[in-house]
Amino acid sequence: MTVPLVVVDGANVVGSVPDGWWRDRAAAAARLRDALTPVIAEGLPDLPGPVEVVLVVEGKARDVPSRSNGVRVVSAPGSGDDTIADLVRISAADRRVVVITADRGLRDRVTAYGAEVRGPSNVPRR
Repeated sequence: MTVPLVVVDGANVVGSVPDGWWRDRAAAAARLRDALTPVIAEGLPDLPGPVEVVLVVEGKARDVPSRSNGVRVVSAPGSGDDTIADLVRISAADRRVVVITADRGLRDRVTAYGAEVRGPSNVPRR
């Protein structure tokens, strides 16, 4: 069985909690990347691990690198939503894909490709 894919809308998840993220967007995205590590082994509610986790970053957070913690960071060359939709379009045909976002427009786009959508509270923030 293919490992499910969890795609995290970095800008949307980081922005879902007003903790001062706007002062340093790259650092906030790096903290999220690191907080996502347990999801790889543990999964999400109703989605047991292991799962592949991809964090999509954009704008001032675009230079956040992947680390050896297993979370793959994808830097959107333009719109993060477009990059997420492309990842889902490519992946959803052969495996379960869950997108973490609160963005209604993105939700509509990715569910059209067969992805499930869950809100930002489904992933750890720290």
